[in-house]
Amino acid sequence: MSEAKKTNSKLTRREALKTLGLGAASASLPLWARYASAQTAEPIKIGFQVHRTGIGAAYGRWYERTTSAAAALINEQGGINGRPVEIIAEDDGTDPKRGAEVVEKFATQHNCDIGFGTLFSHVVIGSAPRAGELKLPYFVVSEGHHVASGMLNRYTLQPGITDVKSQVQAMAPFVSENLGKKVTMIFPDFAFGHDHRDFFTAAIEAQGGEVLEHIAIPPTETSFTKYFPKIPRDTEVIYHVMVGPAVLTFVKELGEFFGPRRPEIFGFIDSLEAVDIASPGLEFLEGTYFWEGNPRYAQENQSDFDRFFRERVGVDQNGASVSDPKDVSTYSHMFGCWETLHVAKAGMEAAGYQGAQDRAKLIEAVEAMKDMPHSIAHPQGAKVFNGKTHQVFGHQYITKVVDGKLLLVHTTSIEDTFYPDEVDYTLQTL
Repeated sequence: MSEAKKTNSKLTRREALKTLGLGAASASLPLWARYASAQTAEPIKIGFQVHRTGIGAAYGRWYERTTSAAAALINEQGGINGRPVEIIAEDDGTDPKRGAEVVEKFATQHNCDIGFGTLFSHVVIGSAPRAGELKLPYFVVSEGHHVASGMLNRYTLQPGITDVKSQVQAMAPFVSENLGKKVTMIFPDFAFGHDHRDFFTAAIEAQGGEVLEHIAIPPTETSFTKYFPKIPRDTEVIYHVMVGPAVLTFVKELGEFFGPRRPEIFGFIDSLEAVDIASPGLEFLEGTYFWEGNPRYAQENQSDFDRFFRERVGVDQNGASVSDPKDVSTYSHMFGCWETLHVAKAGMEAAGYQGAQDRAKLIEAVEAMKDMPHSIAHPQGAKVFNGKTHQVFGHQYITKVVDGKLLLVHTTSIEDTFYPDEVDYTLQTL
C-alpha cells in the first residue's frame, strides 16, 4: 500500500470534525464562542430513558456510555442550533410502568425537548402512549416492530436502529440456504421475542422451511435446561435470541445439553451481548452463526467511521472496553444511540428548533428524511428512513464464530430488509 493510501485510510480526529462541519479553527474555540450565535444560551435538554437496573442493565450501561460520547461530540461541533446539548438521564428499571413515569418527568419536571434511548420493547410500549399525550417527541432505540406496525403514535420514532421484522426477513434466506429448513426457535416471552416468533416463522416459511417448535422462555428465567427436551429430534437449526442477565447461563447450558452432536445453530447476538465469547463453556459455539446489527469485532474491511466510533466510545477492536478487555460492550445495539442523537440533531437544525413550540416541526423534519449515508453520524452503515412508518432500514450482518471470534460472512442489502408499509403516521394530527 502506498504512503498516500495509508494516509487516506485513517480518519484523524481533526478530519472527522471537519466531516461533521466543524473546522479546526472552531474546534479550538472556547465554549462561549461556539454558542454565541444561538438565540438563547439554554441547553437543548434530551431526556435519556436508560435501563440502569432490571433485565436491561447491561444494555443500559453501554447505551449511556455511547450517548455520553455522542453528546460530547455534538457539543464539540457547536451543539444543536448553536446551543449545547444536556443529557438528563432517568432510570426506568426496565419496567413499563416506571417508563411512563420517566416520560412524564421529562416533560413536566425537567422540561426536556425530547425523550430518547429506550431499548426493551415492553418499556417502549408502556411509555409511548404517555409521550404522545404530552406531545413529547420520543426517539426509541429498541428494534421492536411496535413503531412500524402502527401500534404507537406520531410522536414516537425509531430512526437510528432497524426493527426485528426487517432483520429476520433479511436473515431467513441465509438460514434456509446454508443451515437448514427445519427450525426450532427459542425466544424470550415478551413483545420483542414475539416479534421474532411471528416474523421469522413467516420468513422461513416463505423460503420453503418450517418452524417445528416455538419455545418461549420468561425473560427473568435463570436456568434453561428444562426447556431443551422440547426441541424436536429432527430439528436442523436452532434459532435462539435471549436477553437479560442470564444469557451466559443460557448459552452454556445449551452447549452442555447437546455436546458435540448438535444441530446447526443460528443466534441473534442478543444471546451473547456483553458476554465474552472466550468465556469457559462457550467452546461449542465454534462454527455457529450470529446476526449482528454491528459487528463486534473490527473486520478486515473496517471503515474509518467505525474506527472513529470505537475510539470515541472507548471500545477496542474486539468490542470490549479499552480499559478492561473483560468488559464486553453491547456493540450490536448501542450504535443506535449515537445515530439517533445525530438524527435528532439534524431534525432540529432542519426545523430551526428553538423550543417546545417547535416539537411538531421537529417531527415533520424527521419524517422528511430519507437517505442517511454511511458517515460519522451513521457508523454502522448507510440507511433509508421511512417517514410514514417512522422506521429506519439498513444493512444486516451475519458472522460466524471462527477461532473464538466473530468473522463477517454475509452482509445484506438495505433492500433485503424492506417490507410493505403498515401505517402512515403522517396522517395523524400533531
